[in-house]
Amino acid sequence: MPLNREFIGREYPPLGATVTLDALQNYARAYNDENPRYFDSAGRGGIVAPPMFGVVVTWISVVAAVGDPELGADLLRLLHAEQDMEFLAPLLPGDEITTVARVASIEARPGGEAMTLELDSRNRAGAPVLRTLFGIFIRAARRDRDAAGRGERPVPPSGDPMLTVEQTIDHDQTFRYAEASGDRNPIHVDENVAKMAGLPGIVVHGLCTMAFTSKVMIDGLCGGDPMRLKRLRVQFSRPVFPGQSITTKVWAITNDLRVDAEAAERRAYAFETYNPEGMAVIRGGIAEIAP
Repeated sequence: MPLNREFIGREYPPLGATVTLDALQNYARAYNDENPRYFDSAGRGGIVAPPMFGVVVTWISVVAAVGDPELGADLLRLLHAEQDMEFLAPLLPGDEITTVARVASIEARPGGEAMTLELDSRNRAGAPVLRTLFGIFIRAARRDRDAAGRGERPVPPSGDPMLTVEQTIDHDQTFRYAEASGDRNPIHVDENVAKMAGLPGIVVHGLCTMAFTSKVMIDGLCGGDPMRLKRLRVQFSRPVFPGQSITTKVWAITNDLRVDAEAAERRAYAFETYNPEGMAVIRGGIAEIAP
């Protein structure tokens, strides 16, 4: 059953979430990040949430929209395909964040249908703190999928990377991340359900893999300062499994064209992340870093 095209442009009521110290620290630990900015209140500027903690405060808005029965999304065939996050202001302990979700697009793609959900998050004062594009893909029935073939893939960067970082996914990573993020989709914690969905076993949350790459950018490009990471975009191309190592490679973008004055002050980088077999699990990655 196809997605309901009448939902294009539909905006959902605002939903709120509170940033708590325990929640932001548990989230950081869920992807193995011990950055002092998340834990040391005596440090300069005090404690801030990891930039990727934005997925926690927006999660109820994602669930409300994607899980809307009238939309018609088959959750067992749903893949999280893309995520684009612009970090406009830090999330601080005690912040009250309100998010409005809007269905930006629904379109046919080879092998199924794609939908983009736009999320606008603001703090108690009404100031924007986060803009997110959450892209999903609903796989068609197998007979249609096999006939449709694959869609276009981004061209990988060329030349030697300026930064290469290997990270290990813990065997219990999906269970910790599920609790810290609120994303308890059983394909991440239940072997039987994962196999029912056509997977070989439990898979790591795409957003958990993205959080690992955010650590690479903050440690390697931002001097450890999470507030310098202004944007992170990824396309999820292959599942990651507990116990695997992933390797992220980063390239500077030298021909980046900007229109927005604020964005023009940022330095842009391309990145991809690979599994132990050298196959990309994240393609088309973009990170934007403030001076």
